[in-house]
Amino acid sequence: MSHLDELDEFEAELELRLKKEYTAVFGLFRYCVVTQDSTYLCNRLDLKVLPQTSYPFFHLTMEDVWVWDKSRPTRMIPHAEVYTSSDVTIEELRGEGEGPPLTPEALAEKLGDSLTGEDEAP
Repeated sequence: MSHLDELDEFEAELELRLKKEYTAVFGLFRYCVVTQDSTYLCNRLDLKVLPQTSYPFFHLTMEDVWVWDKSRPTRMIPHAEVYTSSDVTIEELRGEGEGPPLTPEALAEKLGDSLTGEDEAP
């Protein structure tokens, strides 16, 4: 196997783990935020539109954030701010107080279920 094949296999494995993790934690979050550069899941969101002469500028502040990025050692961060002039899509996944709270235990349980190899053969 060549080094390029190994790298492709490694990238595919990272992508698969990321997709499994996303599926596992999706229900723990209130918002899904999609920007040109990334996808975020979060529980608190503040969006400010800063008018400019030629285009709007968006400032997003998020808390309890999961970031779609296979290269990060951890995708969970407590706080994130995004500044962009590109499109922003915000989906409210559940109302305030609905659904399970995001706790370290709930997250660990969800991640443990998705990453322990439920799809792998024994």
